[in-house]
Amino acid sequence: MYRYDSYDQEMVDTRVAEFRDQTQRRLDGRLSEEQFRPLRLMNGLYLQLHAYMLRVAIPYGTLSGDQMRLLGDIADKYDRGYGHFTTRQNIQYNWIKLEEAPDLLADLATVEMHAIQTSGNCIRNISSDQYAGAAADEVVDPRPYAELLRQWSSFHPEFTYLPRKFKFAVIASETDRAAMRLHDIGIKLVKNDAGDVGAQFYVGGGMGRTPMIAPLIRDWVPIDQLVTYAEACLRVYNRYGRRDNKYKARIKILVHELGAPEYTRQVEEEFAHLLTLDIEPPRAELARIAAHFGDPAFEAEASDAIDRSDPEFALWVDRNTAVHKTPGYAIATISLKPVGGIPGDASADQIRLIADLARDYSFDECRVTHTQNIVLPHVRKADLHALWSKLDSAGLATPNLDRIGDIIACPGLDYCTLANARSIPLAQKISKQFVGKEEVIGELKLKISGCINACGHHHAGHIGILGVDRKGIENYQLSLGGSEGADTSLGTITGPGFSEDGIVTAIGKATDLYLEQRAEGERFLDTYRRIGMAPFKEAIYG
Repeated sequence: MYRYDSYDQEMVDTRVAEFRDQTQRRLDGRLSEEQFRPLRLMNGLYLQLHAYMLRVAIPYGTLSGDQMRLLGDIADKYDRGYGHFTTRQNIQYNWIKLEEAPDLLADLATVEMHAIQTSGNCIRNISSDQYAGAAADEVVDPRPYAELLRQWSSFHPEFTYLPRKFKFAVIASETDRAAMRLHDIGIKLVKNDAGDVGAQFYVGGGMGRTPMIAPLIRDWVPIDQLVTYAEACLRVYNRYGRRDNKYKARIKILVHELGAPEYTRQVEEEFAHLLTLDIEPPRAELARIAAHFGDPAFEAEASDAIDRSDPEFALWVDRNTAVHKTPGYAIATISLKPVGGIPGDASADQIRLIADLARDYSFDECRVTHTQNIVLPHVRKADLHALWSKLDSAGLATPNLDRIGDIIACPGLDYCTLANARSIPLAQKISKQFVGKEEVIGELKLKISGCINACGHHHAGHIGILGVDRKGIENYQLSLGGSEGADTSLGTITGPGFSEDGIVTAIGKATDLYLEQRAEGERFLDTYRRIGMAPFKEAIYG
């Protein structure tokens, strides 16, 4: 994984010192809240319903054991003993005292972490495939390219005050595990017939109030022009994106209103101009970064055998592990979705345990997923049972990956000032309602957002739930048919909304119909796409 050089460390340390001074001026009254707000947001500090919330950046979801361990210590020292892993592969702390925030940031800096550009109208944390560097189906590890983009975009003077927040995702597999086409810019790394690496650019995706799927605007950008093309895309947006209406300020609106062909024409024109300025980092810089992402020392001829005599362990292996590129190894997902738990939450002790397990079983590396779980990317198959036993003892071995209990949920009205409805209690109720039914139902991705901003990715759920305010009463809209993968689609609202209990009943009716109607081998999403909305509406409302 990438390690800071002296420039990286100085940049982060300087920002901590600046924020310490800014915070002190706020505390002693020399800065008003209005003056302080943009300064704290630049450092990932939000003022939520009950306290300050700090969002910590985890670039492309990759963490060392030491970094994860410190995140657990921070949960104890500065919060209430837990952290919340988010859909942007970050972690949030919900109970921060303003006077302690600079010390927290200083602690993060000791392990090469920060909260820079986790808020504001800038390029946010760049996300990627949580299986990067381990996946059997990737053409190249996408993380060096995500790191190159991170370095390019950090404190970029032209893109610090964009019309609206901006999100990148970088993948390198046909299987999209990062919701790439639902980002402002999605980049898919590919190889041509000659074996050269290049990039496909998808621009103008996003969820929120106006969800859109990003169109492909260029199917091949040479890898030594990656940053230049990204800059061209941003320049056109920065020049023409709406600043008079925040609801129309995202790049997806610009691409939609101009039309993808016209937006692409302007990007190509800007790209041609930028090529004359030679702004691309030298190939030596990409090589320097890539050197940090070499394979760990995999054991030669590691055994592929797994003792499946324990049925509970065998079930966890079937559901929560994936194929690794190296024989004898597996990718293991740690579920942060116990039955009745809060999706994405982990206690300080659990976070520290994960750090220890990463050290002992995964070459001291772990990943945060955009589905609010944790991945150990490089586990010997011979170690899987020992790993599972320790996870099981800590309540971290729920075998529910991509099942109905593996719910994505935002913090909702329990914490967020923007939310209209609670997400957490609903997620807890659904997970309890369907316990024991996951094996029968199979793959079903359920996602909950507490407001139209869609931090819970409800638009992309096979079943999506949106919390709304109906004359002061929490109400929940149900949508079906969303997908975040290579077959990206947006869910369709079924009809009138429901109460909290009513939405759970409606999900039960929808899954019952699926079980009645599914053909052999069909997922919930497949059956929905085959028979359409009408039978589901009849089952839910009839």
